[in-house]
Formats: sequence, C-alpha cells, structure tokens
Amino acid sequence: MDKLPEIELVHDWLINAGLSNTAALYLNMATLLLIGIVIAYIVEIFTKKVLLNVFHKFAERTATKFDDFLIANKAITNLSYIVPYTVFSILIPYIFIDFPNWLPRIRVAIDLLLVILVLRTVRSFLFALRDYLKTTDNFKDKPVESFIQLIMIFMYITAGLIMFSLLTGKSVLAFLTAMGAASAVLLLVFRDTILGFVASIQVSINDMVRIGDWISMEKYGADGDVIEINLATVKVQNWDKTITTIPTYYLISDSFKNWRGMQVAGGRRIKRALHIKISSIKHLSEDEVTQLKKIQLVAAYLDKRSEEINEYNTSKKVDKELLINGRHLTNIGVFREYIDAFIKNHPDIHKDMTMMVRQLEPTTTGMAIELYAFSNKTDWVVYENIMSDIFDHLLASVKFFWLETYEMPASDDIRYLKN
Repeated sequence: MDKLPEIELVHDWLINAGLSNTAALYLNMATLLLIGIVIAYIVEIFTKKVLLNVFHKFAERTATKFDDFLIANKAITNLSYIVPYTVFSILIPYIFIDFPNWLPRIRVAIDLLLVILVLRTVRSFLFALRDYLKTTDNFKDKPVESFIQLIMIFMYITAGLIMFSLLTGKSVLAFLTAMGAASAVLLLVFRDTILGFVASIQVSINDMVRIGDWISMEKYGADGDVIEINLATVKVQNWDKTITTIPTYYLISDSFKNWRGMQVAGGRRIKRALHIKISSIKHLSEDEVTQLKKIQLVAAYLDKRSEEINEYNTSKKVDKELLINGRHLTNIGVFREYIDAFIKNHPDIHKDMTMMVRQLEPTTTGMAIELYAFSNKTDWVVYENIMSDIFDHLLASVKFFWLETYEMPASDDIRYLKN
C-alpha cells in the first residue's frame, strides 16, 4: 500500500526535528494511532446520537413494545459500535504502514474485537426479545429464559471456536476433531447444562410448570409462586417472601405439587373434621325431634324421616319404651344432615364439585365428622376466611344437637375436678 502524502509529511517533519529514522517511525505510528482512535471515537459519538435519536422517534410511533426493549437492553447502542469499528479497521493499514509485519497480528486482534461486538449486539437483541415475549399472553408464563440461555450458549461456543481459529490459524473443523477425543470430559463439565436443557424442553412441551404457578416441593422447602424458569434453575418465591432455587432437572426427576389445576378449575378443596365426644352421641326422643324441627335446614328432613321411622316401627310393633328398639333418629345423624344442608346452601361452596359429609372411624380423639367440599374462591386469604366462617358456625351449632366436641383436658378442667 502506498503511503499517503500526509503520512510522509509527518514522518519527514519528525526527521527534520532531529529524531532518528526508527524513533520517527514509532512516534509517527503512535501519532497516527492516536488520531485514528480520536476519529473512531468522534464517529462513535455521532453514530450513537443519530441512531438513537432516529430509533427513539421510530419507537414512539409504533404500537409494539419490542423497540422499547431494544433501547432498554442497549441493542441499538451496541449496534452503533460497528460503525466506528469499521472506520478504525479501514485506517489500520495506514496507521501501521511502516510496520507491515505487525499487520497480520493486528488484523487478528481487530477480528477478535468484531466477534465480541457482534456477540454483544446479538445478546442485546436476544435479551430484548426475552423481555418482550414475557409481556405477551402466549409466552408470559413459558420458560423463555431457558431457550434464550440455550441460544446464547451456542453463540458463546460458536464465538469461542471462531476466536480459537483466528488465534491459532487452524480451521474450526480441526478443532472440533481434536475435541472429539475429549467429549467425555466435555459431557462431564456441561452435565448440569445438558440436564437443564433436556428438563427445560420437557417442562415446556409437557406444560408441567409455568411462571406464576404455585408449586410445592417439600424436599427443597419450596412452597410458593414460580417467578423464573431458566436453563439451570427454577426460582420459587415462598409465601414468607424467601426465594428457593431448584435445579430445573429436579422438576422431572423428583415429584412436586402444582396447584394450577385447582386455580384453573375454580374450586379449592375444604377437607376438615369436627371431633365429636362419643359419650354425647344418643338416640333422640320424640320431644327432642320436635324441638329440632325448629331448625329450618333440617325441618323437612325430620318430617320425612320421622314418618318413615314411625311407619316402620308400627309395622314391626316395636316396643318404644326403650329407644334402642326399632329405628330412631340419632343426634349425630341429624347433625350430619344439618352440615350437608348448610353446605349445599352456602354461597361460597362450589356446587358443581364434590360435596360430602362423612363419618370417619372412631379414635381416641372421638368421632370425626369430616366435611369434604370445594370453595368457589381459590385466593388463599379468601379461602381461609370461607373455611373459618363455616367451622365457626358448625362448632357453635354442635350444642343445639346435644353433642359435644372432643378436646384434651384443659387446666380449668383439672382444677374443677380438684374442687
């Protein structure tokens, strides 16, 4: 390449200033390098300002948020670096024209810089795409982070191979061939990444977990909402606001509970029992049945059942002096019917899901009467309030059926016995 007259003038001026030819060459090169850097810097400022201003105006006129995310992730800024790089790359042969032996190495350094710039620019675009997809209805609960990370891993590997090729002068194919012998080591090094990649695909395809799902994984102390799914880990914000990090692979290798089905179905299960003191269970006399008919929810039931029982006892000529003879209503049976009627008329119970009141096996804590139903509200706070209101009422209603709830003796009970 022929020297430019301006470069000759600088060199000649340095020689005339009394410097040796070698010193003049080095000082001339340093001066030209400084000038080249200043020119590239000025071009960078101008390009960045123009490009950002134009893109900002374009973003304001568009309805999509993708361009806003491009700006936020500095994708346009990183793209603007390509222009000063190109200008500086053009100036390199003139800056080092007196040192032709340096040019190959400097070219390698410049090419390495280009790889880094392209990598940063593409990464910024991918981050912008990730943030944009999280705002869309189709992808906001999908593990977008995992796929972006996977693409970036391949990008880093590709960039590494290109940089290796530039530094060694060997082809990428030769490097891959050499690494084939070390494949076992690579598999060991990238084991977690590979497992995470496989797990992310299975989680996404099988729709096992979405961002925003409530999951419980007792083994790892996780019980809360999924806030992030990436290639290596899943982050769960527990109800106490702590963060539990679970390896993504464990979502397919271990068991966990996903509460999304409950939220989608619109009903949350209520499964709780009242423990009745067994000694308070008894047959009901006719007077007691008449008194219970004042309770509106069981009045119709008592009329129907009393008629059936009287017809049976009359046909069998049952001796009614003892209530054990023949058929008679019991206070616990009527109470179960009352709970069933109460639940069926409750406005916060899901009427299209299972509703059941059942008697469990007697234990040392009494006879358990279990309520099994679903609330039509799935929000945790609302659900707890609904269940509390129901059992507040039932606990207060027990005494109207001449029943008692079982509880361990309290200190007051013991003091009463002593007196």
